Amino acid sequence: MPAKPAKRSPARRPTMKDIAQRAGVSESAVSFALNDRPGVSEITRDRVRRVAEQLGWRPSTAARQLSGEGTATVGLVLARPADTLGVDSFFLQLVSGIQEVLAERHLGLLFQVVEDVDDECAVYRRWWAEHRVDGVLAVDPRTDDPRPDLLDELGLPAVVIGGAPDARHPGQSTVWADDAGAMASVVGRLHELGHRRIVHIAGLPGLAHTERRIRTLRAEADRRGLAEVRSVTTDYSDAQGAAVTRRVLEGGMPERGVPQDGVPGDGALKGGVLEGGSPPTALIYDNDVMAVAGVAAATELGFSVPGDVSIVAWEDSALCRMVKPWLSALSRDTVEFGRTAAKELTSLLDGGPARAVGVPVPRLIERESTGPCGA
Repeated sequence: MPAKPAKRSPARRPTMKDIAQRAGVSESAVSFALNDRPGVSEITRDRVRRVAEQLGWRPSTAARQLSGEGTATVGLVLARPADTLGVDSFFLQLVSGIQEVLAERHLGLLFQVVEDVDDECAVYRRWWAEHRVDGVLAVDPRTDDPRPDLLDELGLPAVVIGGAPDARHPGQSTVWADDAGAMASVVGRLHELGHRRIVHIAGLPGLAHTERRIRTLRAEADRRGLAEVRSVTTDYSDAQGAAVTRRVLEGGMPERGVPQDGVPGDGALKGGVLEGGSPPTALIYDNDVMAVAGVAAATELGFSVPGDVSIVAWEDSALCRMVKPWLSALSRDTVEFGRTAAKELTSLLDGGPARAVGVPVPRLIERESTGPCGA
């Protein structure tokens, strides 16, 4: 009976370390080159890609899926009121950019909406225990945020979208936006137009970017000697955007000293309006949906936009050009924001270093809803 041929051991899959040794560069340079990130020359990028092709290298997430060691899936959890997400253009565009990069890498996106951060942490624990995801994209950083420490504990690679540039956690990258610079530019322009009574109709209290915007507004007001500048927090919905607009236009400026979650000294949704005070001459909304609702509310009350009150939306979108007057808005490439976050996560999954990456400061596009102060 003929002898059976000896069983061959499976070939070892090439790694980024193998590519680095063959190409004569560092592993971080390999990560930059293969993930199309800046930091290496085009000559090095081409050499690394040629070596990777010669070695038959494939992204490690796909390799882990084939070997049964990984899922080739990343997770995204949103802890926000579900009824506000369907009309929020920011998240729709952000997820679109994320999905573009994940599709190129044949990675799946596991998406879930929950009530609060505690529920979000519970989802991460369950995903980790069930080996459901290889990494996560975390949004809406909080002022007191338990998620970074939890993700460290679980060993889940993560990218925090909208975090602080100085945040440092092992295995976690940050893609951050300059909310302070954006708010300063809006206040500066409204000040140039003669506005001295400004209300910022903000988003959810407790979010890090909400607090950054509020603090910057306050700092800019103090620097310019503006005593009648305030913030009011909401849930980002059109209903609360309209309600706060009516309240501040009918009742005057929000009162200082009314506590607000995490940011004392500014107006809250309930109460805190000075009866008989002068109404604001400019309103800054933290999203496009609230700004559109604000225009309708102001018009119903008999206020002219921008004759009586100027309006600025934080996020530019098609909505801003579907209302009369067209809305002035802060514009940024939100799809690219999502792409950047997804690229940083795939880099982490491929063994790249954690880092902080900034995106361009949103720029103010002036349209028909802003003009010189008429008061």
